Amino acid sequence: MAAPEELRARALHCLLGRDPAAKVAAVYAMADASQQGECVADARALLSSSAAIPGRPDRPELVPPLQVGRRAMNTPEGRAMLIHALAHIEFNAINLALDAIWRFPGLPAEYYTDWLQVAREEAYHFALLQDHLQTLGYRYGDFIAHDSLWEMVEKTCGDVLARMALVPRTLEARGLDANPPLRAKLFQAGDKAAAAILDIILRDEIGHVEIGNRWYGYLCRQRGLALMPTYAELARQYNAPTPRGPFNLAARRQAGFTEEELQALQNVN
Repeated sequence: MAAPEELRARALHCLLGRDPAAKVAAVYAMADASQQGECVADARALLSSSAAIPGRPDRPELVPPLQVGRRAMNTPEGRAMLIHALAHIEFNAINLALDAIWRFPGLPAEYYTDWLQVAREEAYHFALLQDHLQTLGYRYGDFIAHDSLWEMVEKTCGDVLARMALVPRTLEARGLDANPPLRAKLFQAGDKAAAAILDIILRDEIGHVEIGNRWYGYLCRQRGLALMPTYAELARQYNAPTPRGPFNLAARRQAGFTEEELQALQNVN
């Protein structure tokens, strides 16, 4: 029997892929291989890449966030722009999950399989949104997009604690708050298919933020750090955005935020 393929190196290979459809297929295949025991993480492996990370398609063109503009729900193009923006978030989320797998050595096996699950579900979300976008007459890449999510991924490349604190617990958690009003707008505009996709995304993203919360807690305990003061210091050090309400408190509770954290969050606003 052949030895299992190394998971983290395979995740890096997927991350470098530029074609969105091929990347989705590669993540599915990697997740299937992991479930079959044919792909196993080596936490001791020290990996590197000379290629640009992440691999991206030529489109969409990336611009500063303020240049993206508003998306009007009363036009088919406006709704397509919103679906495109969501697809871009999910494509970046595939990349950030793959980056979390390959970049950080020395963690328990469950850390790597948790982030592989995230990558698999983000790939599914992207595929759903890409397919729906096509029913509206567009494809991923047809509109401009911004890159603020990946900018924080790059900032936290040197410390897995900062990554867990500021990407899943901060930026992805903002998606829990943004999802219900976006879903309501799409539903009211008559796009029930898009609203159903957002239901799936919210369900899964609660789990993704919970994974980030869990590993943040693990790393704080491992380093003898207090959760809330450490988070505040990391947010200051890395200039993380301050979350703004209204907050989806029910989803945040499901994702593992404590009542003390939620109270502090509301006191800032």
